[in-house]
Amino acid sequence: MRRSLAVAGIIAAGLTALAVAATPAFAAGGPLSNNNNNGTGTCAITGTAPTNMGMNGGGQGNGRGNGMGQGMGGGMAGQALAPSGTLTTAQKSTLAYMAEEEKLAHDVYVALAAKFPVDYQFARIARSETMHQAALRTLLTRYGLTDPTAGLADGVFSTKEFQTLYNDLVGSATTAANALGVGVTIEKLDIADLTAALTGLTAPDVTQVYTNLRTGSQHHLAAFGG
Repeated sequence: MRRSLAVAGIIAAGLTALAVAATPAFAAGGPLSNNNNNGTGTCAITGTAPTNMGMNGGGQGNGRGNGMGQGMGGGMAGQALAPSGTLTTAQKSTLAYMAEEEKLAHDVYVALAAKFPVDYQFARIARSETMHQAALRTLLTRYGLTDPTAGLADGVFSTKEFQTLYNDLVGSATTAANALGVGVTIEKLDIADLTAALTGLTAPDVTQVYTNLRTGSQHHLAAFGG
């Protein structure tokens, strides 16, 4: 999501453009879906040490009055976290960056859930993003990297880029429809960045987590109507 200026420009042009015209930072995103019944792939890391982790997903479905069912399901249930590998300096930087990106998604959705409580997607997907953050934090610990999100309250970021993105995205959600457009934008950006981050990656555990997070983002995108 190395695109703060691009996103700011899209927001200034209006939420319709923001929802459909976000330019991927690294590469084109993965396949998109617009099904009425979807499960969002989420993962949580459990265990007592970074080298002995399991990745679990749990889900629940909810139907809306208009017939649209949104499942908040789990991916990779019961699978152990893959072995660690080797990361380049750039890949380590990307891992820390992805941790901030997941915090951005979580924090924006928490804010939008408070503004538009009738749209239950925000609260439920925010809970999914909490698990995504946990998965990335486990990887940061495994590879001895500093967590750029540690100890920060919702809506507070350690880098100016993410702080600006958060402020702009939340501020642009002036209506329920605009808020859903923000969700679409965030998930498209996540898919693009995860797809790019997987390119050239050989570490089995990081590949496993990124792949699972991308699947979750694809389902989140569908839940927001993207």
